[in-house]
Amino acid sequence: MKQYLLIKCKFVIDGFVGYLLSYQYSLIPILISPPFFLSCLQSWDVFFRNANAGAPPGMAHQSPLSLAGLPQAQSLAGAQPNVEKLVEDHLAVQSLIRAYQIRGHHVAQLDPLGIMDADLDSHVPNDIITSSDKLDLALFKDRLSILTVGGFYGLDESDLDKVFRLPTTTFIGGTETALPLREIIRRLEMAYCQHIGVEFMFINDLDQCQWIREKFEKPGVMQFTLEEKRTLLARMVRSTRFEEFLQRKWSSEKRFGLEGCESLIPALKTIIDKSSEKGVENVVMGMPHRGRLNVLANVIRKELEQIFCQFDSKLEAADEGSGDVKYHLGMYHRRINRVTDRNITLSLMANPSHLEAVDPVVQGKTKAEQFYCGDTEGHKVMSILMHGDAAFAGQGVVYETFHLSDLPSYSTHGTVHVVVNNQIGFTTDPRMARSSPYPTDVARVVNAPIFHVNADDPEAVVYVCNVAAEWRATFHKDVVVDLVCYRRLGHNEMDEPMFTQPLMYKQIKKQKGVMQKYGEKLIAEGGQPRSHPLHFCLPSPSLQEEIAKYDKICEEAHVRSKDEKILHIKHWLDSPGLVFFNLDGQPKSLTCPSTGLTEEELTHIGQVASSVPVEDFTIHGGLSRILKARGEMIKNRTVDWALGEYMAFGSLLKEGIHHVILSVSQMMVSGQNHRHHVLHDQNVDKRVCIPMNHVAPNQAPYTVCNSSLSEYGVLGFELGFAMASPNALVLWEAQFGDFHNTAQCIIDQFICPGQAKWVRQNGIVLLLPHGMEGMPYLVKDQVHIMTRTAQISKAKEQSIITLKPLRAYPPTLCNFRLKTYPNLTACSSGTEPVICIFLVPFERKHSEVCVNVN
Repeated sequence: MKQYLLIKCKFVIDGFVGYLLSYQYSLIPILISPPFFLSCLQSWDVFFRNANAGAPPGMAHQSPLSLAGLPQAQSLAGAQPNVEKLVEDHLAVQSLIRAYQIRGHHVAQLDPLGIMDADLDSHVPNDIITSSDKLDLALFKDRLSILTVGGFYGLDESDLDKVFRLPTTTFIGGTETALPLREIIRRLEMAYCQHIGVEFMFINDLDQCQWIREKFEKPGVMQFTLEEKRTLLARMVRSTRFEEFLQRKWSSEKRFGLEGCESLIPALKTIIDKSSEKGVENVVMGMPHRGRLNVLANVIRKELEQIFCQFDSKLEAADEGSGDVKYHLGMYHRRINRVTDRNITLSLMANPSHLEAVDPVVQGKTKAEQFYCGDTEGHKVMSILMHGDAAFAGQGVVYETFHLSDLPSYSTHGTVHVVVNNQIGFTTDPRMARSSPYPTDVARVVNAPIFHVNADDPEAVVYVCNVAAEWRATFHKDVVVDLVCYRRLGHNEMDEPMFTQPLMYKQIKKQKGVMQKYGEKLIAEGGQPRSHPLHFCLPSPSLQEEIAKYDKICEEAHVRSKDEKILHIKHWLDSPGLVFFNLDGQPKSLTCPSTGLTEEELTHIGQVASSVPVEDFTIHGGLSRILKARGEMIKNRTVDWALGEYMAFGSLLKEGIHHVILSVSQMMVSGQNHRHHVLHDQNVDKRVCIPMNHVAPNQAPYTVCNSSLSEYGVLGFELGFAMASPNALVLWEAQFGDFHNTAQCIIDQFICPGQAKWVRQNGIVLLLPHGMEGMPYLVKDQVHIMTRTAQISKAKEQSIITLKPLRAYPPTLCNFRLKTYPNLTACSSGTEPVICIFLVPFERKHSEVCVNVN
């Protein structure tokens, strides 16, 4: 009986609450009035008594007192239209909030010069009520008309002071759940229409969108402590005075300075600081030439005298090779991060003038560093890529690199992209250089959030970079920071930009430097009353003291640089390999051990190649015949191309130190349907077996990569991967030999001249099949047999040599026999690492393996 009463009581309460919720809020006072409330209780009591007596549910119910009989309800009957209006107004406010979240960046004040819209469109979206800071007062009042009845939202101007409940998709209220409409608009404008423009509403993950909303909408998020402001100012001083020092000392030298975007340095340092705080220990960076010397000096912390001596035309090289211009060089440095007090390794990759070509190379090196330290989630190693606005929009390799970002074999678990958007490409106006509103629109294809920021507001820049680093650490996805800035000088220091952009450069000449503007801002804040928390922020002499301190550092380094008479390339290595070099940078003497194998070892590897080493694994019937044929070849002591390749790879893996990576867009079976290094279970989706990983108990790993259908991006990635470990054999195979043409930039600018320009030793191997192996319908197709092997061999007097007889070989230590082929230009022999393998057709039924040695 007691249990029955508890259940009855619960049903009564729940039922009454549900009854209340079924009515409009305006009727709730009537519903809780004594007559109606008692009627509800009596109705539930009758229901339980009848149900307990056995009456069916439909017959046990007794309706409570009707609202029609209550005078209060009759008096509110005419008030229902107002309730509907209230609901419509709340929906209109939610639409207004969403409009700011989607399109607020279009009216954000992003251009430091104030002469161009960052999205190349001066039109203000019709569903945005922009502030009087953006438009003059008369126009602002006109735009308020879209609030009126019959306008876009159907609100009245008198509604500006009404309080509206905030939806769960916004954080502008902070701890408040309702705000007046006027305050809602003000807070939305502060979040989305000032010096930060946020593009994120195209992301199809609700949690990620909510995360971004909270970071930018919550009131008071951009509050900086006194120490943070002083650190930011010190970094601005170093960034600015470094460029001014170079301009004073070498005014006629090309250096591609950072003037106009000096906030890049505190931006990068903020990303590194926050990432170090989140556990990152290794950062691999790539960038174009603009600002490279400043990044080397103030981010990587390269010795200033080593940079300054590069301006000495009499400097002699201590190493072989042509070398490269100073704004192409890279650097590798391990140091203490002063903010987090943790060790961090920074690597800036050397790269050619070809913009964005370094992007996939950086990603490949990052992936390799993650692989060799067991960082499967990207917690310890990350990449930062810097771009120019014109190149980011114009170069196709950017798109290719983005599409590698989430592939299983290529993902680096999030990259922070920083675009130095100086709103011009060489001398080309952005209105002539791209069709998209922003140069960063390519990032939308991978759902990467894009944070546009006015680079003349250092605090906004630092805040955005903090958020970007946190995003990468939280979601392990790419993110883009678009620094909207300008270029104070020409494309280089010798150009006259007034020839082609006269109006822009008239404004630039009037523009105060960002360091000066920020210093004045802090001094003004320091002039507050003594009770103000920023009263002691920055007394006026402090800025001059900071400037004098750094100027002295530069002058002393300049004096020391005059003592440098010889350029040591070991000071500029971006990927030092201790296999080739001692700790002091001197090359080691290399020996060539025997690479032969016993027949027993070859037989064992062949048996693995012809088996399925996983239990309860169902393979395709046709594949069973192929594996059986391999077994017969082992018994008959013969091999075909696929089995010979299998034995070569397996012998390296068996040694336990040679990681083998094979990458091609049709890797799982290969284009000629002969390799089959990955077996697929015919009954279980995504269940695979790689027999090569079952060669020996303590073998090295074998990585098989099904790549994106890209040559330029993927070859660059594999080149970067090969930089991390000289003991790895990294092979990239084109579907057909001539397909390497679309990756020609990587071959011409990185592989062939890499040793001469940057003393960069690399064991990348290119497999270029010509379509003659088992594909009769291509025998007469001259398109696919036009691989320019002779052209590549001429690039640096490379040798053409054969692998005959078949032997296992490591990538850097090979014994070969020279042979000159009539259809190729053979040059003098070399002893440096293998870089290319060609399958060269001589007769229809015969191919030989040619190895091109750099």
